[in-house]
Amino acid sequence: MIRAMLVAAVCLMMAACTTTDSRVALGAGAPRTGATVLVVKPDVQLSLLTTIGMSEPRADWSAEAVSHLQAALGESLASSSYATRPVDPEEALGGRSGQLLRLHEAVGSSISTFEYGPYRLPTKVGQFNWTLGEGAATLAEAYGADYALFTYGGGSYASSGRIATMLVLSAFGVGIPLGSQQAFVSLVDLRTGQVIWFNSALAGPQADMRDPDGARSLIGSLLKGAPL
Repeated sequence: MIRAMLVAAVCLMMAACTTTDSRVALGAGAPRTGATVLVVKPDVQLSLLTTIGMSEPRADWSAEAVSHLQAALGESLASSSYATRPVDPEEALGGRSGQLLRLHEAVGSSISTFEYGPYRLPTKVGQFNWTLGEGAATLAEAYGADYALFTYGGGSYASSGRIATMLVLSAFGVGIPLGSQQAFVSLVDLRTGQVIWFNSALAGPQADMRDPDGARSLIGSLLKGAPL
């Protein structure tokens, strides 16, 4: 009985699709001909949402997602007219390059919070204007690149016990969250540090980043409309 209920719940959730919402910096154009794009290894943090609502980090899921998203990025950009160069932030944690890579984590999180959340910064209203600063040129010099593409993924997946609990409680008109997964990508002009394009996604069930096909689906949605 419980198995049948779980199957029904999964089928219901499968009706949901990945939704995206992109932003473009004013006056920003596509990368110039012959440009090299630095493709930064994805940063992913996933967890398990337990029956009682506790969030348990899952390093294995995060590692799987990183691998699948990175492969999907490579496949998607293989047909790009721009040269791409992969970089692993863990290999560049020291020095100025490492600082800039970590700076983007903060900038990307701020964009997600203030561009897509209920609160907007007064200085950002009506315009998409975010930057890593002129210091981004350090990355351009260190890696011989003109632009950098950053990818982030995170969220939680409900345990089978929590799904079963949701089904039972729904019979009494009580709803509980089953977890959600978000991702974003940003394209940065390393000459100026400006974030010229940004896309945020709320992943649907078909875009499970722990799965190769799901990761391809998610990257396909995230890169839709990208100036690459």
